[in-house]
Amino acid sequence: MADRRDYYEVLGVGKGASDAEIKKAYRKLAKRYHPDINPGDKTAEAKFKEVSEAYEVLSDSQKRARYDQFGHAATGPGGFPGGGFGDFDFGGFGGFGDIFETIFGGGFGGRTNRTGRGSQRGADLKLTLEIGFEEAAFGIKKEVVINRMDVCSTCKGGGTEPGHKSATCKGCNGTGQVQYKLRTPFGTIPDVKICDVCHGEGRIITHPCKTCGGKGRTRKRMRMEISIPAGIADGQTMPIRGEGETGVKGGPSGDLYVSIRVKPHPIFVRKGFDVSCDIPITFAQASLGAEIEVPTLDGKEKVSIPEGTQTGTVFRLRGKGVPFLRGNGRGTHYVKVNVEVPQKLNEKQKEALRQFAELIGDEAHEQRKSFFDKMRDVLGR
Repeated sequence: MADRRDYYEVLGVGKGASDAEIKKAYRKLAKRYHPDINPGDKTAEAKFKEVSEAYEVLSDSQKRARYDQFGHAATGPGGFPGGGFGDFDFGGFGGFGDIFETIFGGGFGGRTNRTGRGSQRGADLKLTLEIGFEEAAFGIKKEVVINRMDVCSTCKGGGTEPGHKSATCKGCNGTGQVQYKLRTPFGTIPDVKICDVCHGEGRIITHPCKTCGGKGRTRKRMRMEISIPAGIADGQTMPIRGEGETGVKGGPSGDLYVSIRVKPHPIFVRKGFDVSCDIPITFAQASLGAEIEVPTLDGKEKVSIPEGTQTGTVFRLRGKGVPFLRGNGRGTHYVKVNVEVPQKLNEKQKEALRQFAELIGDEAHEQRKSFFDKMRDVLGR
């Protein structure tokens, strides 16, 4: 094991590093050497394995304590110095019972950390919900329909046909566990395991519920109301805890994940919590100035257009954007004005414009005058 680098050195942290520092260092290095980022790079692959091995040990308080005491010898077969059982120093492990539990993963003298397989967490569910632009901005309550496994209404989740009772498992006498003898280098030691007959339940269903077939759950069509918070954006996912499928044999329910899709708006465009829209104005309004009404999420708002406003000018309406998600305040509403050039003029209108152009000259068109002055300078060289 002499060629193996110190785990702290691998992660680039000191021996007194906190769990958070170790985790941060691991994430940084794992991202750098990940095989997906370095396809075909054997050196990066070896580095990734080395980093992962170091993190597996240092992120576990017990493994880290053993490593600090014994170094790489603690990660050998059995997790002990030298990997054997002879002349073993029990220091740091709390005695024989703890050693046995470390080796075999179970309890010593009949204790066990294993759990029965009957109780299981319910599955998570996913749902896509389409809402309107304003609904996403201000929030709304929506009724949705989901199909999920739920508690059987006939047997109330017990799995037994009404009027009958489950029987005590003869394989384990109702304990859910059976004892057996385990041969070890120390001799034969008693241990326990989950009963193969009742799978840890301790009971046998002799008359399964006809509705659910003894499973305790049936698929149901459920209606529920979901509260969409103000400010939610397209593509965000809302977790609703405990609204997934019901757990098996008393296990916890799964979660429901609602993915939000926001319909496009015919006028508004959203970016973050800001909203923008383009408003056409006439040549006269841009030249002389005007007060116009513009649409916002709150309805119509008046905006003053100053004299000489150019096309593309943007006006800000602070506090008229989308409400901040789970916070106070709102974004900004941006109004960009575009000067619309009149089309399909009659001869009288065209003549009036020619007279206007002669009357106003180039002096009133500052951008035009500046451009042609620069053009003359360039062409004059």
